[in-house]
Amino acid sequence: MLRRTDVRVLFAMAAWTVFVWGTRIKNILQNDDDRGTGFIVVHVVLAVISVAFAVAITRIALRARRTMASAGTPEPERERV
Repeated sequence: MLRRTDVRVLFAMAAWTVFVWGTRIKNILQNDDDRGTGFIVVHVVLAVISVAFAVAITRIALRARRTMASAGTPEPERERV
């Protein structure tokens, strides 16, 4: 079972991925540089795949959060070193 901290990290990873690729694709498409069609196509495909992974990560995190809520299990205490 995932801990709450793990779920937060998954949400952060997914959000960061969407932010980075969204910004990157926006910049590529709006820029007037002489970038070839191949460059644009490759980066759009990479963005779509990465965002699909982000959606999958979000679904896993949501499922884990629902499982924790329905089980009513509190966050386990960390071991002190």
